[in-house]
Amino acid sequence: MKRHGSVVERAVEILVRAGHVVTAAPTTGPGAAGLIAREKIDRGTDLILAAGGDGTINEVVQGMARSVVPLGILPVGTANVLANELGIGVNLAKAAAGIAGLVPKRIAIGRLTASEGSRYFLMMAGVGLDAHIVYNLNLPLKRRLGKVAYWIGGFSLLGRRLEEFEVRVDGDSHTCSFALVSRVRNYGGDLEIASGADLLDDQFEVVLFEGPSSSRYLKYFLGVAFKRLNGMEGVRAMPARRIILPGVKDRRIYIQVDGEYAGRLPATVEIEADALTLLV
Repeated sequence: MKRHGSVVERAVEILVRAGHVVTAAPTTGPGAAGLIAREKIDRGTDLILAAGGDGTINEVVQGMARSVVPLGILPVGTANVLANELGIGVNLAKAAAGIAGLVPKRIAIGRLTASEGSRYFLMMAGVGLDAHIVYNLNLPLKRRLGKVAYWIGGFSLLGRRLEEFEVRVDGDSHTCSFALVSRVRNYGGDLEIASGADLLDDQFEVVLFEGPSSSRYLKYFLGVAFKRLNGMEGVRAMPARRIILPGVKDRRIYIQVDGEYAGRLPATVEIEADALTLLV
């Protein structure tokens, strides 16, 4: 878990009062959460609770994939997409108090293979537009403003031409400027893009947004905001288990997973079935 002061300490107290034996293990830097989770599992821990945002949870999953130990979520982050998806909410104390009422479910996760190597993800992979925003995100601004920093990054692209790239889904080739490969409906904590996604399904919902014009995304955003994205011109949605993303010559097309930069094209995204036990 990350260092979030008294609020995490309060959550630990709630779990202890409920009869749980809890050992806190603060992270020390990027990538540490996965190593800590793997070490705890190797030592016989029977439950991992991740206190942090979606990025921290993603790190923890790197150390838990293919194990049978359940993962529980204690939301302390910028967007808390997974907590919203599971109906846990963003109140850490309430989430801790409700742990006993959750049940373990065996689920599939995604696996990205790209320029930075192979990486698991629990929620989504984004290619193109949103990954460009993540890659260029002003981190001090994110620490001060939270999700607003992402909106500022997005609106800064208005008027600019977006890079397009090829996406191969089940043998069919498509061209787009933003591809979302998702296991969850929720996006960014506020929006619903992949309305057909389900964490309990062994497949992705792939949503492709066409066109190099950034101004076109104002229309797409309104479609998302008013839940009218399905059937909108320039938007394609489809289920898939494996997606191939060839590289673009002399162009850098970035990838993000669960809100964190994860490399650039070429890449492959695949479903890893029966890979993680999650408290839901």
